[in-house]
Amino acid sequence: MRTPVVDYRKLRLSNITSPQYKHLLLLLGWVWYLAMYFITEKLILQEKCHVVHSIVDDMIPFTESFVIFYVSWYVFLAGTLLYFLLYDIKSFVRAQKLIVGMQIVAMATYVFWPSVQYLRPEYFERNNIFTFILGIIYMADTPTGVCPSLHVGYTLAALSAWICRKETALLKKILITIWSFLICISVCFVKQHSFTDVWAAVVMYLFLELFFYVEGRIRGKKKMG
Repeated sequence: MRTPVVDYRKLRLSNITSPQYKHLLLLLGWVWYLAMYFITEKLILQEKCHVVHSIVDDMIPFTESFVIFYVSWYVFLAGTLLYFLLYDIKSFVRAQKLIVGMQIVAMATYVFWPSVQYLRPEYFERNNIFTFILGIIYMADTPTGVCPSLHVGYTLAALSAWICRKETALLKKILITIWSFLICISVCFVKQHSFTDVWAAVVMYLFLELFFYVEGRIRGKKKMG
């Protein structure tokens, strides 16, 4: 069994800002995001939201089996962040900085340009394990605050960290890329998001990649100077 690069057994509130543990402060973004999520869900009325729809949505059939890839996102994202926390802090910081950036951009969008989608089927034509899971998801998650899709955005952030990681084997990168692609398209097939939400998430991701790249170059030049 591999030894973690950081000994978290010595972590205390008093030393969390030390160089060894300060990367954990990035996880506070999740606390802020969850708080904002519940606030926006309660305070922004559905009738005040802009309807998101694309002609592409009408071409994508509802396919309940894609819920497998949709829910696998939780394993993918949590597994990625946990692995990096234990074995690659640099990749963790890369992924989590992108995620925090997405949380800020998306929440600002949800507040100033609230969105809603009406793509979900009125009823399921089949009763099976897939529709059972989707029924639970539909009840727990309202169709508001959808553009851009954080489900897609977070996936791209994690994928980016894996691809840029030199230690990761090529075959593993290919498999993770395929998995990520299936997660991203699954949001349309289970009618949790419009195609518009997907491409908006891609634009958000590319913007943040460029932002952090430029920010890193500027910081690097200041250190050299």
